[in-house]
Amino acid sequence: MKRVTRDEIAARVAKDIPEGAVVNLGIGLPTRVANYLPTDKDIFLQSENGVLGMGPAPAPGEEDYDLINAGKQPVTLLKGGSYFHHADSFAMMRGGHLDICVLGAFQVSRFGDLANWSTGEPGAIPAVGGAMDLAAGARDVFVMMDLQTKEGVSKLVEQCTYPLTGLKCVSRIYTDVAVFQIEPGGVVRVVDDMSGAGEEELRRITGLDLVF
Repeated sequence: MKRVTRDEIAARVAKDIPEGAVVNLGIGLPTRVANYLPTDKDIFLQSENGVLGMGPAPAPGEEDYDLINAGKQPVTLLKGGSYFHHADSFAMMRGGHLDICVLGAFQVSRFGDLANWSTGEPGAIPAVGGAMDLAAGARDVFVMMDLQTKEGVSKLVEQCTYPLTGLKCVSRIYTDVAVFQIEPGGVVRVVDDMSGAGEEELRRITGLDLVF
């Protein structure tokens, strides 16, 4: 089975973001989505540290470290973009003003529960940060992650075993193998088998009774 690259996952997410959407890209893998958004669509990227109207990553040598995203990576600002107080940014997130947020995850359950801030291991991320606000406040929560851990264990699970970020909040999961839609009642639908793994292999990997 040939797994898709992280940039291919990012491009697949970008394809599903509609024109006019206000979108938050979480720290890590989700930030790559900005590089694949179509230039002929108006899509407004928001960052929790207080930026609205982010563009793609700057060209090498053109970085401005006064203009960064929540992951402290340099970004560009599109025409009409703005930056503002951290508290105003969280008011946007908590007030239901985001159409989509894209987050990484350690686990997602078949009911859409999200665990993305701690594995409980020594040296794990010390706090939930803004992920809980995003998971609760965005209209749609997209997750980007590898389908399996390095040990081969599925991260799409029956029930999360790591500390939860949010309950029943994830609507779609983009992985290096396939794209999954979370539907009511814990139904997980495969909407794009990007690796060509096939029904039997995807059911084997996840241990779930997937719908195709």
